[in-house]
Amino acid sequence: MTSLELTFTGADVLLPAEGVVPAELSIGDGIVQQDRTGRQVDLSGYIVLPGIIDLHGDGFERHIAPRRGAMKQMAEGILSVEAELAANGITTAVLAQFHSWEGGVRGPEFAAQVFDAIASVKNSTVTDLIPQLRFETHMLEDYADLPGRIAEWQVPYVVFNDHLPHDRLAEGRKPPRLTGQALKAGRNPDAHFDMLLNMHARKEEVPGALDALCADLRQQGIRLGSHDDATAETRAWWRDRGVSISEFPETLDAAEAARSNGDHIILGSPNVVRGGSHKGNVSALDLITMGLCDALASDYHYPSPRRAALMVAKTGLLDLAGAWALVSEGPARVLGLDDRGILAPGKRADLVILDAETHRVAATVAAGRISHMSGDIATQFIG
Repeated sequence: MTSLELTFTGADVLLPAEGVVPAELSIGDGIVQQDRTGRQVDLSGYIVLPGIIDLHGDGFERHIAPRRGAMKQMAEGILSVEAELAANGITTAVLAQFHSWEGGVRGPEFAAQVFDAIASVKNSTVTDLIPQLRFETHMLEDYADLPGRIAEWQVPYVVFNDHLPHDRLAEGRKPPRLTGQALKAGRNPDAHFDMLLNMHARKEEVPGALDALCADLRQQGIRLGSHDDATAETRAWWRDRGVSISEFPETLDAAEAARSNGDHIILGSPNVVRGGSHKGNVSALDLITMGLCDALASDYHYPSPRRAALMVAKTGLLDLAGAWALVSEGPARVLGLDDRGILAPGKRADLVILDAETHRVAATVAAGRISHMSGDIATQFIG
């Protein structure tokens, strides 16, 4: 695959030591080069930043299942996801797929199709697509086969969820929206309710099953995270099982517990853009202010990482270099991707070029290959 050999001039560039400064940037052979190479491209009026690394996003669901049964060629849906990712400056994307009792697009059968589709297109996409499995912890019947399936699906990152409405189930009451949920999953509502009750009744078996599962996955080298930690005790419970990533902690106590023990903290970019959590959880902006954030993820909205980083810089909580690190260098560190996240010689030529005035994405380059380009900047590249 041919990559660009170019030297960008005239732009402000985010460099590791200097911050955002007027500088030249050369790329060739898919990496940032030490010396000038190739043709010069004048990017006056633009800002060159490291490509966005999105640690967790499920916004792709609308591409692969816009309506029930409407998308038969799932690989085509994944390719359309890549186009949206690139248009938002994302050069590495973790696609978070449920493996859940909720069924439908979140069911195990659908998960297998998604992972197969990602694998089928990975050699033809410019954006680096990384599959993530979001596993519902009370699906005890699935534990035995899961490590093998994860290996088969080439999934390097697993996150644990528990979305059972335990309070309602403990009282024997049906949760809200049960009928609609059951029908989406293709189940009789009464059978769906019985399934929920049975999973809740076996909750005491879950810790022991997770001990064995987490040990197996760690042995496979799988990165492990927990989703929506509500308390410091919850975070400690997961840490004891080698689960060192805290995705979207719901409270200050949970985030502080993660930080004090060296766990990674991922927050949602939409929380920043909205100015708070839509569920009433702790504000991501407050956690960033207290230094309790390693990375911002798109969650369900791919434009949000760029917008959130720019908002954090605009508020003065961090300078642009520090704010942008939350969507580039920080996520790279969480994923152990030492080859990207900053614009330094020898690193992957992953970059996003923003219009300096509007901060819109003008172009996105992943490993030295153009994944997106729009507007007047194209004339600069054509030369």
